[in-house]
Amino acid sequence: MSHAPEWLVRLPLTVRFRDCDAYGHVNNAVYLTYLENARFALWRAQGITGVILARAEVDYRAQATYGDELEVRARVEGFGRTSFRYEYEIVDLTRGRVVAVAKTVQVRFNYDTQTPVELTDETKAKLLTPVEV
Repeated sequence: MSHAPEWLVRLPLTVRFRDCDAYGHVNNAVYLTYLENARFALWRAQGITGVILARAEVDYRAQATYGDELEVRARVEGFGRTSFRYEYEIVDLTRGRVVAVAKTVQVRFNYDTQTPVELTDETKAKLLTPVEV
């Protein structure tokens, strides 16, 4: 993807039968769940709360199938005033290839007032902290 910092998280997962569509490969919508799993693993370890997903884009590169061992990698691409951007790779460790690349935009959000919240330097530092899962 880019020449950005190292991955903040490398989340391993095995493709489940329920992840696959009638053609035997991972359904395109399931990749969004894989990305979500990586984000939540990051946030849980970093102590981040109060975030809402604003945008997601996925480029599919190859098919993943039942039983494949995947790794979802995520890192911060940049910050806005109230938002931050992740970029991802989903790698098929079974075949040694990238099956998808993606980008998402998240917004710090106050659910009580239903308004965006400005990112502090402390929050940005937490978001840049690598985690082991």
